[in-house]
Amino acid sequence: MLSIRNIVKQYAGHRALDDVSLEVESGQVFGLLGPNGAGKTSLIRIINQITAPDSGEVFFNGEKLNQSHIDRIGYLPEERGLYKKMEIGEQMIYLARLKGLSRDEAQKRLKFWFDKLGMETWWKKKIEELSKGMQQKAQFVATVLHEPDLIILDEPFSGFDPVHAEVIKDEILELNKKGATILFSTHRMESVEELCHSIALINKSHKILDGKVKTIRNSYRNDTYFVEYTGAPLSLDGLQPFEVIGDTLTDDERNTIKIKLTEGKNSNDVLQYLIPKTHINMLQEVIPSMHEIFIEKVNANSLSHE
Repeated sequence: MLSIRNIVKQYAGHRALDDVSLEVESGQVFGLLGPNGAGKTSLIRIINQITAPDSGEVFFNGEKLNQSHIDRIGYLPEERGLYKKMEIGEQMIYLARLKGLSRDEAQKRLKFWFDKLGMETWWKKKIEELSKGMQQKAQFVATVLHEPDLIILDEPFSGFDPVHAEVIKDEILELNKKGATILFSTHRMESVEELCHSIALINKSHKILDGKVKTIRNSYRNDTYFVEYTGAPLSLDGLQPFEVIGDTLTDDERNTIKIKLTEGKNSNDVLQYLIPKTHINMLQEVIPSMHEIFIEKVNANSLSHE
């Protein structure tokens, strides 16, 4: 759906994006990751045609990005942009009509969303009367009301308590199941593995990692396992097919050790060695989380630019 090719964006003495390219497949939830100031919002503003790149191109469904694509994109900015003194209902209708909906169709869709998200009494309220989280919920409705093909969410959970964050997360997944492509920008890793099919990681204006979440995590596997066993602490003889790199006492009888396989060994070798010595409750491979990979890649990239 979205092809971003060799984008460069310069602001005065700061290069926000430096030769950034990425592909967002139709029907994906795509995570645009990076620390604050990495260049994520600059890229999103280019996709939304708020600013233009200094060089490079963006294609939307195979067509060079142009004004006709605006109505097919929904954008939830990190900095909220609703009119504080305007009644929410009328404001939502106004924004929907800017996206091409009739007043009747906008009212019909608004009733659906207001009922669904518990906003039935908000029609006459003003934005300034709402909490930050409630304002965020209203802006989310404004973003998706015209049923866009591409929904861009810049830090969508900012301002939400955990309960309302979960509600919005469920709505994002449901919209994706109905066919919407989601571009989801964040520097928080908590929801990435749950929400995203693929990601791109940007740091210091460069893309430093991209691909499918599962593939990336698997590429960082390093032959590390947790072993939980019952009984006395293990007595190792130096012939074991692993190195113990950490251990904990779970309770009076159960122990957990973290091991790294010796080169050329596998999990079956571990079991063959341990089963005669103790009762194994669990052997579980430790695959690095996206949070751990994020920290490792950002730190390595930052050091390389010092």
